[in-house]
Amino acid sequence: MEKSKMVAVTKRVVTSLILAPVVLGCVFLGSPVINVLVLLCGALLAWEWAHMVPNQNNVVYALAYLFSLAVAVLVNDAVTILWVMALTALFVWYKAIGEQHRKLLTLGVVYITLGLGAVIWLFNCVGVPTTIWFILAIWSVDIGGYVVGCSLKGPKLAPKISPNKTWAGLGGGILFSVLVSVAYAYWLGTKEAALAFALLGVFLAIIEQAGDLIESAIKRHLGLKDSSNLIPGHGGIFDRIDGMIFAAPAVALLFQYGLLYL
Repeated sequence: MEKSKMVAVTKRVVTSLILAPVVLGCVFLGSPVINVLVLLCGALLAWEWAHMVPNQNNVVYALAYLFSLAVAVLVNDAVTILWVMALTALFVWYKAIGEQHRKLLTLGVVYITLGLGAVIWLFNCVGVPTTIWFILAIWSVDIGGYVVGCSLKGPKLAPKISPNKTWAGLGGGILFSVLVSVAYAYWLGTKEAALAFALLGVFLAIIEQAGDLIESAIKRHLGLKDSSNLIPGHGGIFDRIDGMIFAAPAVALLFQYGLLYL
């Protein structure tokens, strides 16, 4: 392995070993610690999006994103959350008149509010253990994709969007997600739920990869490699949670409306 690549991998591993216990610890401690974690992550993501997308008022946009997310995290009323998100998006759309990337600036409101807000909604709906499963399953998709993709290589998944992703990596991500999901079902002591969680693992992995590809498409459109350099070895916040903020709303809805039972 080239020295530069080895250094990058080392940074990635060390950062993960530091951040993973912090994230899982905050989830285990529950509210309000997990709320603070999501708001902190949201503040960084809001800053990142407002600087990633070229504009003339990045402070205003970042505050708008954070305001909408704060309501989603702190207010337990879906109608209020949707109204605030819609009005904030309308404000950003109006404020961005004349901006080159007006649509992306407005999209940031929905992306950040729903993506991170859904982590809290999922936690409020299913509690600590299942939220930890969700996070571990998301991480397993990335790990499986990296390990299997680098080992087997093969045909590219979406070469025009993300040249490094392969079909083998997608398969590896699905496999790891299924293994984590089935292990969780057995840990719960509900073997009869193993098949349902296996299918959920497949669904989650596909949604996570879709979120990853969408982020890659946005960065490619903007001519960027990473969303920022906030996290050593990983890039930015958006680079690390792109799949999570895409999958969280879908999984939260499955549990919230009784399509899945614990």
